[in-house]
Amino acid sequence: MNSELLKQAHEKIPSTPVLVNLISKRERELINGAKPLIKPESLDVDKCDIALQEVAEGKLIAEIDFDAIAKAEAAKTKWQPKQVHVNSLYAD
Repeated sequence: MNSELLKQAHEKIPSTPVLVNLISKRERELINGAKPLIKPESLDVDKCDIALQEVAEGKLIAEIDFDAIAKAEAAKTKWQPKQVHVNSLYAD
């Protein structure tokens, strides 16, 4: 992995978790045959470096759907199990 490309990509997407997930997903797409959005310097360039360069050049961006996140959180809290206190039937 090219550290200079990583720095440039991190300037475009400052959130490390978002950047890692974006690069990982794009790398998988490239491995599975997707065409690069940039022209690689050679045929043996690492797929991770291609994805980093795509981000660094602004060809690949991350969009976050905050509404979907809020809906998922609401659904998670809606279906949380509730604590039920059960008194013993037997006297202690």
